[in-house]
Amino acid sequence: MPTLTHDGPLWTIHFGDDENRFTPAFLDEVDGFLDDLASSTEPAALITTGDGKFYSNGLDLEWLGAHPDRLGEYVGRVHGLFEKVLTLPVPTVAALNGHAFGAGAMLAMAHDHRVMREDRGYFCFPEVDIHIPFTPGMNALIMAKLTPRAAMDSMTTGHRFPGADAAAAGIVDVATGLEDLPEAAAARVRHLAGKDRATMATIKQRMFADVVAALRLAEV
Repeated sequence: MPTLTHDGPLWTIHFGDDENRFTPAFLDEVDGFLDDLASSTEPAALITTGDGKFYSNGLDLEWLGAHPDRLGEYVGRVHGLFEKVLTLPVPTVAALNGHAFGAGAMLAMAHDHRVMREDRGYFCFPEVDIHIPFTPGMNALIMAKLTPRAAMDSMTTGHRFPGADAAAAGIVDVATGLEDLPEAAAARVRHLAGKDRATMATIKQRMFADVVAALRLAEV
């Protein structure tokens, strides 16, 4: 299960050491942590990461298979998570310790910055190979963060990008060794932790207004 730690202004959500899929319980915990951060007033920045082999494998397809009648509700919650991270009024960075697949990769996209382990793990949108089209909200999120070339290469091929290739494509900001990953992530946001929250919130809300509108659509 996700846990939250503090180191000065740095709030770190550790997703866990398994596949870190978006179970309802996972969503409850992370939503709560994000609400706590958003309602705080001191200088802050957010880091998300995992332990072990995975950052996140995204959607809990096993749970969805057992609850097909709740698909719309579930996708709405996942969209809500993306929106919260995308518009959080503090700087954010995803520290990709391992595989980031599907909606897990999209969650990384919702952050302001991304750093990735260079020696193991892949960044991948497998939707084209598992016959699950991107929702309009997911599509808008990815397109807002990537160049058209990187979006085409990642969204229509199912290609698995190792860290160095993901950095070269502009999918992540930098790839580094696992031992350097925490500090590489912290260095992206630590100096920004004191930015005015109201100003940051307005900038992000206006910058990503079209993405937020698409994420709020009911279409699956």
